Amino acid sequence: MKLEELQKSDLMEKKKSWEAQYNNFKAQGLKLNMARGKPSPAQLDLSMDMLNVITSASDLYSEDGNDCRNYGVLEGITEARELFSKMIGVGADEIIICGNSSLSIMHNAVSNAVTHGIGGCTPWGKLDKVKFLCPVPGYDRHFAICEYFGIEMINIPTGPEGPDMDMIEKLVSEDESIKGIWCVPQYSNPTGIVYSDETVKRFAALKPAAKDFRIFWDNAYCVHHLTDNPKSLLNILDECKKAGTEDMVYIFGSTSKITFSGSGVAMIGSSKNNINEFKSSLAIKTIGYDKINQLRHVRYFKDINGLKEHMKKHQAMLVPKFRMVLDTLEREIAPLGIAQWSKPDGGYFISLDSLPGCASRIVQLCKEGGVTLTGAGATYPYGKDPEDKNIRIAPTYPSVEELEKAMELFCICIKLASAEKLLG
Repeated sequence: MKLEELQKSDLMEKKKSWEAQYNNFKAQGLKLNMARGKPSPAQLDLSMDMLNVITSASDLYSEDGNDCRNYGVLEGITEARELFSKMIGVGADEIIICGNSSLSIMHNAVSNAVTHGIGGCTPWGKLDKVKFLCPVPGYDRHFAICEYFGIEMINIPTGPEGPDMDMIEKLVSEDESIKGIWCVPQYSNPTGIVYSDETVKRFAALKPAAKDFRIFWDNAYCVHHLTDNPKSLLNILDECKKAGTEDMVYIFGSTSKITFSGSGVAMIGSSKNNINEFKSSLAIKTIGYDKINQLRHVRYFKDINGLKEHMKKHQAMLVPKFRMVLDTLEREIAPLGIAQWSKPDGGYFISLDSLPGCASRIVQLCKEGGVTLTGAGATYPYGKDPEDKNIRIAPTYPSVEELEKAMELFCICIKLASAEKLLG
């Protein structure tokens, strides 16, 4: 029976039972962390052999003769550009291989726009107001960049096909102060959706009032599949070229969750105009990124097929965790009608919507019971979920045994918070 259909006396009895279960968990002194989508130690172990692919000084030369120990090659070694351009869907001359974090590249892109402008336009820092569109629920670190630079954020509702394109098209065409939009197009953080072909085409066909409007296409999970038959994402740069808007998109990717999170490689792909502009700003900031690390990655994977085979090992580790979370929610929560959640085919997260007004309480109960979750509201700009209902579940880091324990507590907390809400 749905929780809201219970008589008040029956609901109070349920609440009393769940309180007892919850107090039992508190007494156990658990310390489990599901706050961020980190690879588990076992996933990191998958790439340990990469550290052994270079064994002597003679191995440290790229295919075109550059000594990877030395300065230079700002855009990244040729073989790394060839490999990772295939991963994010651009040409080898339309990519720059950077350091270990795509977040850093995104920050650089916004910083450049604020201080020096894009494509000869007025620097954003000299404008009265700059706005970004933010599909929600979304990625908290994207929002943090905007907040850091004082950029106003506008929530864009997201459905199974992607963000509300009617709303996006209207806003960007009417408001010149709207300079960008954040997108995680494949296995969106946290919902796990994949943008439909129609959505990608409409993005490419946007007619923004601002000449320096940019789509920040963070394709972080493009090879992180949880199924053998994943949905394909239409290539945004190809579609932009057809529409004559290729300067409108920046594409970001990294190996942060493929090899070593703190020691991977990150990349930006875009039109040749944008790449040249970005490269000129990088030349002021760095003599060159870690080419030895780039070389290690290429020697280890060899080609895009080698990278895809490596990702199947990740898939084998993650599928049981995601399945366990979803099965637990289906068993414990679905019959009560007190929450809904995504069932992703890839990525690192599951998005759960509780009853309105319950998310903060659920997260608080979990923390006091020994399980740390991503903060309620984190998936919205300024940390403010207008309905206080969205919770991002990150199943990847804990062991299956720890995850089982965490999910048991999580479900008790959902039940308890929902009962409290319904009892008023």
